[in-house]
Amino acid sequence: MTKFFTIVFLSLMALAGCDSIDLYEQTVSIKGQAWKSSTKPSFRFAIKDTTASYNIYVLLRHSARYHYNNIWVGLATLAPDGQATRVQYELPLANPEKGWLGSGMDDIYEHRIALTPLDQDFRFHKAGTYTFSIEQLMREDPLEQVLNVGLRIEKKQR
Repeated sequence: MTKFFTIVFLSLMALAGCDSIDLYEQTVSIKGQAWKSSTKPSFRFAIKDTTASYNIYVLLRHSARYHYNNIWVGLATLAPDGQATRVQYELPLANPEKGWLGSGMDDIYEHRIALTPLDQDFRFHKAGTYTFSIEQLMREDPLEQVLNVGLRIEKKQR
């Protein structure tokens, strides 16, 4: 019986020592695998710790039949104090040497693309609820063969 409690105790201590750095991750399915420019998935999350540094990623799933080696997106942010910003990004999805850059299974490819430079600190300046929305800015509308788009915010380990 003592051995059982020792194993349970050690297991609980090991789990307590695991510190998850993930803060927020959500994806949205794109209807008909055709992302219209008018479809702007929105993501809301609360930030409590303004002293921590964060990484921000766009998540994207597409089929092997996607026609481009990149995607242009607009990222709009609404801060808790009402301040709105909008930034455009060109996100690389493939290159001539390696092909698709994301991880793939069958003909589906997933990408987690950093928007914040990984070697720099990014901090949210106000505590509260932030809203991010992502729109596709490609000339093709709707943009075919896009399955999901999402956002991931993770706290950097110190």
